[in-house]
Amino acid sequence: MTVQTKLQVIDADAHVVETEITWDYLEPAEEKYRPVMVPSGDDPSRGAYVVDGISAPAMRRKFTDEQIKELSRVANRDMATPEAARQMTDIGLRLKHMDELGIDIQVLFPTIWLTNFATDPDAEAALARAWNRWLIDIWKAGKGRLRWACVVPTLLIGEAIAQMRIAKENGAVGVFMRPFEGERIMTDPYFHPLYEEAERLDLAMTVHISNGNPANTLFYIDAHIAIGTKGFAITRVPAVMGCMFLLMSEIPALFPKLRWGFIESTAQWMPWVHNEAARRYASVGKPVPDDLFRQCNIFVTCQDDDDLPWILRYAGEHTLMTGTDYGHTDPAAKIDAISQFRARTDVGDATKARILQDNPKTLYNV
Repeated sequence: MTVQTKLQVIDADAHVVETEITWDYLEPAEEKYRPVMVPSGDDPSRGAYVVDGISAPAMRRKFTDEQIKELSRVANRDMATPEAARQMTDIGLRLKHMDELGIDIQVLFPTIWLTNFATDPDAEAALARAWNRWLIDIWKAGKGRLRWACVVPTLLIGEAIAQMRIAKENGAVGVFMRPFEGERIMTDPYFHPLYEEAERLDLAMTVHISNGNPANTLFYIDAHIAIGTKGFAITRVPAVMGCMFLLMSEIPALFPKLRWGFIESTAQWMPWVHNEAARRYASVGKPVPDDLFRQCNIFVTCQDDDDLPWILRYAGEHTLMTGTDYGHTDPAAKIDAISQFRARTDVGDATKARILQDNPKTLYNV
């Protein structure tokens, strides 16, 4: 007789939305770095964050529950979350909502850090410390169900490593990484000490869609392209590039136990990148692994509308995960993504279990 075990569903991509409470974790001497949103035009809910007198390149918008419901109606995609749950002012409500959605564990990522908003090393370090302290308290109140990826000040690698160590001791399962960090690409040897420490601490490197290069961000913000495609260019495309750069680099060989997650970029690009990498491997006489992404310890979140049978031919069974993008309203956000995924008929139950439980459990070591 086969014993049925309950599937532990892991939402591999969820968010917190920062508020003034986040920055209450700054030290008194660091208060000058508190981010302030300066409204844009006549819309008080939309503006740019200013840190120590310097404006960040990307605009932000604060949505009310009613605005999110209207966005959901227009997009025909449920993105509604209670404000107190997405802002983490009521963690009990967040856990209750997770129960309703059939989610056992969420892995939390930032919102404000998806683009660069601090260019001064000391400011970046102070803001990262405050954010990580906030997440530590959220984790402590989350009954083991709210795990998180720590943000680190990449302008100060020593400080970044110190913050990673504290985060690891307090529920963190990953290190948040942007594919472009300032003037550097994520494969720059400058980051090797960070990767060495992450491997030692058994923390995943999580490359969420993002962009830490202000000039690149502003280029697309100012470009004559449709508003709906600016985010695609600013954050999604760099994540795909980062994966390609990683596959072609020496990093998987240098850090063979280090796990990589590419989060919120969908998985539709995996066959393309697989073929591009295979051709380039062949051009230098390098053998192509049978399971390229798995060999490089790469995991990728898929969306419920991805063509999984096709993607699985290239991604393999042991790399895909999924998530809700809880708290956001961009094209990846779908609050009922887990239930929609479970209802699919084009993949088997064993594959679903790997994507919902086994693969994120391996990446995040939960």
